[in-house]
Amino acid sequence: MSKQIGSPSRTRAIMNQYGIHAKKGFGQNFLTNPDVLSGIVRAAGITKDDNVIEIGPGIGALTEKLAQAAGEVVALEIDESLLPVLDDVLAPYGNVTVLNQDVLKANLADLVQTAFKDPTKPVKVVANLPYYITSPILFALLASQVEWAAVCVMMQKEVADRLVAKPGTKDYGALTLAIDYRMDVKVAFNVSRKSFVPAPNVDSAIVVLTQKSAALPVSPFNEDRLFGLIRGCFAHRRKSLWNNLKTIVGKDEDRLGKVKEVLDRLEIDSQTRPERLSLVDFINLANAMHEKELL
Repeated sequence: MSKQIGSPSRTRAIMNQYGIHAKKGFGQNFLTNPDVLSGIVRAAGITKDDNVIEIGPGIGALTEKLAQAAGEVVALEIDESLLPVLDDVLAPYGNVTVLNQDVLKANLADLVQTAFKDPTKPVKVVANLPYYITSPILFALLASQVEWAAVCVMMQKEVADRLVAKPGTKDYGALTLAIDYRMDVKVAFNVSRKSFVPAPNVDSAIVVLTQKSAALPVSPFNEDRLFGLIRGCFAHRRKSLWNNLKTIVGKDEDRLGKVKEVLDRLEIDSQTRPERLSLVDFINLANAMHEKELL
């Protein structure tokens, strides 16, 4: 039997030994492709100088690869029934700590300071994310005030396509802009649904997020208001920018007149679709609307 936890034979043996069944409620799909597991570690650029937080280690297939490459690994597992399994299969690795925690409820900044022996080392996040909570987890990571050296996560391919979408395409939207505002994004490689037990209904992709390499040429007056505007503008994708803005500012003729002035000054066609606007366009729009007391 292969010693790799992530090999199909070892995965089946562990699941049989411990009576494990993938739980839909936790979005569990166990990765059983060692090449993909190694590829994730490479994509994240893991070295012995790195601290790694893994979200959802499952039965430890990726955790094992991370332990072999990283300085320290802290794995957050929400499923309490998997803790004894992880204790057993990861026993050979003294640099792994498994915590029974929900990443969405954890104080990640505190975790970094308390869970690692040397919290000054670069911290990277690596995870095979449950499809149904991919976006909330990404936003939790970005809102944590931790300066992640890299976030390397597997997600549904359709969501990955949205993260790297360009203006004017069908996948471009509020999620694209929210991530682009904070991080540089690239898709490292795609993963077939056949690489999992049980196999999900969709293919996946490995996405790597890193700190933005170039500052934006303009800053928003208020980030929360900016993204509130963006969400409002994408609330009805098939409607024009003008119709979405009318919903946001109301039907008052004076306020609508100010919206028209803003669009004219920024040379934005009121009948264009929101997906035609870049992040900088939205920042300029938010700032100009704020000046007119519309936001």
